[in-house]
Amino acid sequence: MVLLLSYLYNNYPQLYFAFGFSSMGNYTYNSYMLRLEGLQVTKDTMYPAFIFLLFAYLFIIFVNVGMVVIVFIERTLHQPMYFLFCNLPFNDILGNSIMVPRLLAYVFVPPSERFISYYECVVQAFTTHMFGTTSHTIMMIMAFDRYVAICVPLRYSTIMSNKMVINLTAAAWGVAFVFVSVLISLTVRLNRCRDVIENFYCDNASLFKLSCDSVFINNVYGLTFTVLLFVGSLGSVLLTYAKITAVCLSSKNKALNSKALKTCSTHLCLYLLMVISGFIPIILHRFPKWTHERKIASILFHIVPGCLNPIIYGFQSTEVRKFLSNVLRSKKMSSV
Repeated sequence: MVLLLSYLYNNYPQLYFAFGFSSMGNYTYNSYMLRLEGLQVTKDTMYPAFIFLLFAYLFIIFVNVGMVVIVFIERTLHQPMYFLFCNLPFNDILGNSIMVPRLLAYVFVPPSERFISYYECVVQAFTTHMFGTTSHTIMMIMAFDRYVAICVPLRYSTIMSNKMVINLTAAAWGVAFVFVSVLISLTVRLNRCRDVIENFYCDNASLFKLSCDSVFINNVYGLTFTVLLFVGSLGSVLLTYAKITAVCLSSKNKALNSKALKTCSTHLCLYLLMVISGFIPIILHRFPKWTHERKIASILFHIVPGCLNPIIYGFQSTEVRKFLSNVLRSKKMSSV
């Protein structure tokens, strides 16, 4: 009987749940030690994979911490735009620190010995989804800042006060925290009948796939959550840029148009980088034979924006370039 139920669940899940089964009888057990699939590396690829991940992680830490330090020590950068941007480096460091060290630790470990506790897996899944969700909400508050700066420049200092910056930051992280908490809570309530995470790292989908209970509610909430996030993110950015474009087209002020092009192009580059790197794994989900490529794309969704965000923003910022040139000039003077 157990073998029959197992066969039905693995091959015909719709038929399995149609009969009203919610778990697999004796197969339901809540194991608190899970096996993580991790990276599928060979003897020839494990060292290049380890070196790439190590240097990528160190680079992410260096450039993002460096960007935050520059913003806080350089007084000319004490502006709402840069304070809001500092949320991105913090988010990139958080998202990569919860995933990449675990990947590095398991590169040289055989797949059969890659274990992770259930509670640690839940924390990793929560942090991973916080990273993805907050990436969108941060871009939304940065878009609002650009709208105020270009469309109502005379009221910019009044609207974008320190209190407003704090409120926007709290809203970006608070909304993400609430939505992700509900997402993970719906998964934690499920019984588990498997103990293998079929992914490089823990995420919500990997966790609820361990269950033999019905995950209908999880799928509905997850889909609703994803649609609301993407519609809200994309809608706010498109609306912001539509209004900014209208202001620029109706204005003959070349200085205003130049400022709009410069600041908005930076924000748009960061947003497109995030959306493209996030959409690639979603698209690859539709092609089962590209499972390995999808998993690699999921890792790159964390690594690529984390590496490029501070570089793109830093090179586009005149104030940051001036600060770096002054530091280099002072070092040359001291060495002479």
